[in-house]
Amino acid sequence: MFQLLGQVLQQQDSEIGMILNTLFSLAFIVYLFYAQKIQGMTMLRQIEVSLRKIKRYRDKGKNVAVEAIKDYGKPEQDPTPQVERFIEHFMIEPVSMDPAGVVQKLGSIMNVREFTFKQEVVRMAPEATESQRNNLENLLEASLVLNQFYKIIRHYYLMGKKTMNIYIIMQIHMILPMIIKQIEAYSAALQAFRDGIPIGDSVGPIVASKLLNGAPTKLVATEMMAGEIEFEGRRVIVTKAQGPGGSVGKPGDAIDFLVNREEGKVKMLITVDAAGKLEGEEVGEIAEGVGAAIGGPGVEKYKIEKAATENNVPLYAVAIKQGMEHVVAPLVEELMEATDKAVSSVKGLILDYSEEGDTIIVAGIGNTVGVGQ
Repeated sequence: MFQLLGQVLQQQDSEIGMILNTLFSLAFIVYLFYAQKIQGMTMLRQIEVSLRKIKRYRDKGKNVAVEAIKDYGKPEQDPTPQVERFIEHFMIEPVSMDPAGVVQKLGSIMNVREFTFKQEVVRMAPEATESQRNNLENLLEASLVLNQFYKIIRHYYLMGKKTMNIYIIMQIHMILPMIIKQIEAYSAALQAFRDGIPIGDSVGPIVASKLLNGAPTKLVATEMMAGEIEFEGRRVIVTKAQGPGGSVGKPGDAIDFLVNREEGKVKMLITVDAAGKLEGEEVGEIAEGVGAAIGGPGVEKYKIEKAATENNVPLYAVAIKQGMEHVVAPLVEELMEATDKAVSSVKGLILDYSEEGDTIIVAGIGNTVGVGQ
């Protein structure tokens, strides 16, 4: 009897094994032919989840901008339609097939863009102060960037979903984590611009303010202030964007004006700015180098380099390292502490590469939101 029972169980195990082997083989065949499609659908699902998150950030940016305009500008009408029109704004860069004069053309287009933005803010927030208008302009630009991120990612998501092209889907899926970091930083910047709080990009102007230490300043270019201090027998001219409203000013114009005004007396030019850090580097690390430390499309950098080259002024740079998630987000403690180290670096460069009686220009590059003179 036990022998018969054993034979029955053995036969059942054999049948179950055959069924499992058959199912495994079928699953393998299905996966072999549909693996790419399954993988694409899985990635699309993950992109869709991120897209909904990005849409919330975009909507938050628009709502914060609308509420800030209502609070500061006291408009007679609801500014929502104007904000929605603003965040759809775009800029077409000049043709670069013939590179001669492309910087001047780009600079002209950017001047028109800045003028347009300022006029839009004036119309939306008629009772806001100049500093508040600058902050609102920055706030609206952050909302514009969030809207662009959302629309671009949505485009590739829908394109990938429509065509089921694995290569389109994979590309957006692979870079999405880095894009999300930038989006989160811009979302954090909304409150900073609304309330006039310094951001990571404000480290350059903060260094300039610490060097000036209350010294009188005057306007030397569009939204650019400059003051003079004496350091170890050297005459140091310090320039930065006009605060405390959010502005980066025109540092290239300021430096060009100051260098030409001094008529060959400037022996050294130091730019201080935020710089992207590599993975493994600490937030707030200080690095010294040569050249013009300034980001952006390159117009102001071109002006600085041109002024330095024509007047034979050596260019030195001090960079304060930070991640992409810090640049437009509210200033963290590590970066505030790093500004003191940067001040020491600037003074060290002055002592090492200049002599008593020399004139030096120090430019604090960056957004001066929340940073006074």
